[in-house]
Amino acid sequence: MARDSARKSRKELQFERKLSQRSGEKIGVKIGNFKLASPTMLASGILGISFELFPRIVECGAGAVVTKSIGLEPREGYSNPTIAAVEGGYLNAIGLANPGITFFKEELEVYERTAAKKVPLIISIFADSAAGFAQLAGELDPFTFLAIELNLSCPHVKNVGSEIGTDPNEASEIVREVKKRTSKPILAKMPAAITDVPEWARSVERSGADAIVAINTIRAMKIDIESRKPILSNKIGGLSGPAIRTVAIRCVYEIYETVRIPVIGVGGVSTPNDAIEFLLAGATAVQVGSSISDPCFLEIFRRINDGLLAYMKRSGFKEIKELIGAAHS
Repeated sequence: MARDSARKSRKELQFERKLSQRSGEKIGVKIGNFKLASPTMLASGILGISFELFPRIVECGAGAVVTKSIGLEPREGYSNPTIAAVEGGYLNAIGLANPGITFFKEELEVYERTAAKKVPLIISIFADSAAGFAQLAGELDPFTFLAIELNLSCPHVKNVGSEIGTDPNEASEIVREVKKRTSKPILAKMPAAITDVPEWARSVERSGADAIVAINTIRAMKIDIESRKPILSNKIGGLSGPAIRTVAIRCVYEIYETVRIPVIGVGGVSTPNDAIEFLLAGATAVQVGSSISDPCFLEIFRRINDGLLAYMKRSGFKEIKELIGAAHS
């Protein structure tokens, strides 16, 4: 019986992959003025700026790759330990470590000259002011990539991220100033700690955001009872993984009912069912992050796409747009 069950599972997987190859256009989505071959993205901060790995991620089914957040100046980030497994996910405080915009542009120039296959790339940026965000956007605008994601939501670095992005007025100003410096679509990444999600969503939409990404990690910490000290060097970090998925689903649901621009769901996505739930709540696409701990991480994108197609077939959805927001009917 167990052998028969295993054979059946392999056949089902083969069927779903063939279905994916034949019907890939059914799960293509549009965000702003660009299209993605699938509704799955690699979330920011997972594989940094590993340009050599990005084509492989796309080949495995990701519709786009989001870089780690880039700032005006290099940042070393926090000292170890910066990440730890906890109940329901991970706790991390990397500290927005990045090489700075000058080095990043050099890497981007090399990539654009040498890449055999262009990757659907979204560049995440952070700064401590609207002027800083605008400068970064202006310096990046000449390059070829899909969109800019504004990191308005990192929960554990002072004077940036959620410290300036939580206020809807400040978030709006950042979006407005960035729009003046770039022709690229703007994705505003919302902090998890927003108390009035509809107000924040309306505010960034009015300022010109082309989509909202919801959510970033949730401010959290853990203490080791033997050493009687916090386990992270920064003491406080961001919680990610399945533990925050229900919060993210609620935010996506509220945003979908409030604004007309697309929503990108992120938080604990590792299976087709997770992605389907986000789409039903109103997400046009989903980002995959903490699941990188899975030994078969790259296969997650293909599994989600195949599972999504199989769900659409058995549920009677002919196109993915019929699925988006269906929980609101």
